[in-house]
Amino acid sequence: MRLADRDARPVPWLPAGRTADAALAGGAFAVLAAMTLVSIHTGPPSRMPLYSWALLVVACGALYFRRSHPVAVAAVTLAACAVYYPVTEPDGPAVLTFVVALYTAAAEGHLTAAVVLVGIAVAGTVAGDRRDDVNHLADAAGFLLIGWFVAVVAIGGVVRNRRAYLREAQERARVAERGREAEARRRAIEERLRIARELHDVLGHNISLINVQATAALHGLRREPQRAEDALTAIKQASKDVLREMRATLGVLRQVDEAAPVAPAPGLARLEELTGGLAAAGLKIRTEVEGEPRPLPAEADLAAYRIVQEALTNVTRHSGATSAVVRVRYGAEDVVVSVEDDGTPGSGTTPSAGGSGIRGMRDRAEALGGGLDAGPGPDGGFTVRARLPL
Repeated sequence: MRLADRDARPVPWLPAGRTADAALAGGAFAVLAAMTLVSIHTGPPSRMPLYSWALLVVACGALYFRRSHPVAVAAVTLAACAVYYPVTEPDGPAVLTFVVALYTAAAEGHLTAAVVLVGIAVAGTVAGDRRDDVNHLADAAGFLLIGWFVAVVAIGGVVRNRRAYLREAQERARVAERGREAEARRRAIEERLRIARELHDVLGHNISLINVQATAALHGLRREPQRAEDALTAIKQASKDVLREMRATLGVLRQVDEAAPVAPAPGLARLEELTGGLAAAGLKIRTEVEGEPRPLPAEADLAAYRIVQEALTNVTRHSGATSAVVRVRYGAEDVVVSVEDDGTPGSGTTPSAGGSGIRGMRDRAEALGGGLDAGPGPDGGFTVRARLPL
């Protein structure tokens, strides 16, 4: 369960909103009235005047508005107590209404106003003590109330800071949760794009190879039966390869356990297999390797293979080339792959740099921090060159 959801659940035993404030105001009046009546019956014979009861009702009733107008309620309760105690005999604990209102003002963030009201109450206590009136707020026990007032304001400030901390913590939790959700969406989008690129490369290469081989088989069916047989064999192998690679690529979308593919993952180690299939289609391919071949990181190895695969696919689909050169250079910090064909310049059959295939190759290279250049070669044909950092 998320933190925000847990905190949003209502507390079953706590009344909500105005109901709680009304219950507090009514409860405060009931308690203060009961304590006042006990004081009247247990003390010297006396009778509390009606206006003292009215002041008690005003002080308790003001608590109903303590959340919406905390400073005003604290001022009203202080004024009611200041009038109540000098004229009431015997007095009661009406000052508790001011204590509750003072705490609310401090807890709601009105700390300055609470301190000012405490100062007024202290000044009233000192002034009353000098008059030596035993029936008002400033009797001997009144000085203890000064310490209580200060403590109540301090507790209210602590509660205020605690609430602010909890709100900040909840907001951080919500922000973190939104960040996790955004990261999950980003990863899902990246995974879909990766699968789309894999399918594009797998289907584009193998379907193009099947098309070329099928054309060769049709042309040589009667005149060169042996060539037709070789072409059909190549079609069978290409179709088998595309089915296997599609199954491996789409397997991540399935929620069932499947056996791991037995074929090795695409990489530069399978470069000879890749060029051999195209050579059977009539395209002469020469492979040149510079540097010492070595195992590459999986992502870089796959990207290099797919870039060479897509570039050779473009050669068979878009150019009139009869030969191509695949170069692989192993550097200390990168690997560079390039494909050059001898297609006729300006024939209009070579792919443009803005094509989807070249854009996909460039995306693969840039995803690893590298880059890709594609365009007509200096001596004709078309050249694709990619640098992949390790």
